[in-house]
Amino acid sequence: MKVFTALYDRVLRWAGHPRAPWMLAGLSFAESSFFPVPPDVMLAPMCMARPRRAMRLATLTTLASVAGGVLGYLIGLLGLELVLPLIEEAGYAPAYETARGWFVDWGFWVVLVAGFSPIPYKIFTIAAGAMAIAWLPFLLASLLGRGARFYLVAAVLGWGGPRMEPWLRRYMERIGWFSVIVLLALVVYLSR
Repeated sequence: MKVFTALYDRVLRWAGHPRAPWMLAGLSFAESSFFPVPPDVMLAPMCMARPRRAMRLATLTTLASVAGGVLGYLIGLLGLELVLPLIEEAGYAPAYETARGWFVDWGFWVVLVAGFSPIPYKIFTIAAGAMAIAWLPFLLASLLGRGARFYLVAAVLGWGGPRMEPWLRRYMERIGWFSVIVLLALVVYLSR
């Protein structure tokens, strides 16, 4: 059952679309506050297809993601009561409570690590707003964390360019299922 290869093929087609940078920006914005699909799935093939534009695409992804993070912050600050049932329904309640606890202990560093890691960044943007953490450190940590992640993706896949595509295609199912296992392990760990 080749689930991830078919998805990969579809994303490759989207990445070649003339409006792909706008779709990438929209996906980056949405993922930081409410949408479950990370922008890496579009950023990676776009950087492979057009290595010369990789850093520009990383900048676009970072800025749109941080702007979406600001929306997540505002959701937490102004509308947590409305959103909390959705967080619980989506199964993110334990992760949200863990994030709140981490903010008390580590603040800035939590946002920085969440911005870089595969942990759902949206949970941390909403929790940051709900706890009204300082605005400027939130913004700086978001820029650094998200920027580091997206520039790393752009640098590696831009460097590999089109010659990397056959290798990625060959291992797409393994990469996809490995990512699912890591994500599930993370959810189990955070919900304990």
